[in-house]
Amino acid sequence: MTLNRRHLLLAAGAATLAGCDRAATPADKLQFKGVDITGADYGRTLSLPDQDGKLRTLADFKGKVLVIFFGYTQCPDVCPTTMAELAQVKKSLGPEGDKVQGIFVSVDPERDTPQLLKAYMANFDPSFVALRGTPEQTAAAAKEFKVFYAKVPGKTEGSYTMDHTAGSYLFDAQGRLRVFVRYNSGAEALTADLKTLLGAAPG
Repeated sequence: MTLNRRHLLLAAGAATLAGCDRAATPADKLQFKGVDITGADYGRTLSLPDQDGKLRTLADFKGKVLVIFFGYTQCPDVCPTTMAELAQVKKSLGPEGDKVQGIFVSVDPERDTPQLLKAYMANFDPSFVALRGTPEQTAAAAKEFKVFYAKVPGKTEGSYTMDHTAGSYLFDAQGRLRVFVRYNSGAEALTADLKTLLGAAPG
C-alpha cells in the first residue's frame, strides 16, 4: 500500500467514523484515545470460518474485549506492525491481557490459506484468531464494518498487493462496538483504550 493511498484511506475512514460519536448514550460516555464509535449502526455481525475451519461469530467471544483488524498475510508493513503491537500490548496487560481477544480478518482469501493463517497468528500470539471466508463472505464482512479493500496489480504478472482500511475495531466485553483505533496511533493509546474497556462495568 502506498503512503499517499494509505493516508487517503485513513482520512476517509476517520471522517466516516467520527460522525458516529453523537450516537453514544450518556451511560456509555467513556473517554477513549481512539475514535469513539459507540452506537454505530455497523460492525454488528461477523460470521466467518477460523483458521481451523470452525465458524465463528461475535457471540463466541462475549466476555472478552475484542480487537478486530482486517488485513492480509503478505502485507509488508501495516498488518504485521498492527498485530505485533497488539501482541505487545496484550502481554503488557498481564493477567488482564487474557481478557483481550485479537481477531484478524483476511481480505485476501485467495492467498491466505488456513495453514498460512495459522502460522501467521503463531508469529504474534497463539491466542489470536484468524478468520477467512469465501470472496463473497469477505466482501459482506467488509461491508458490514465499512472496510475498504482492493487488489492492486504488482510489477510482475500475477502478483498483487491489497489496499485496505488500516485500523482496528475495539468491542467491549458485552459485544458492543466502541472504538476505532487508527493505524500508527501507538501502543500507549491502544493500551489506554483497552484498559478503559476492561475496567468498564458490565451493562
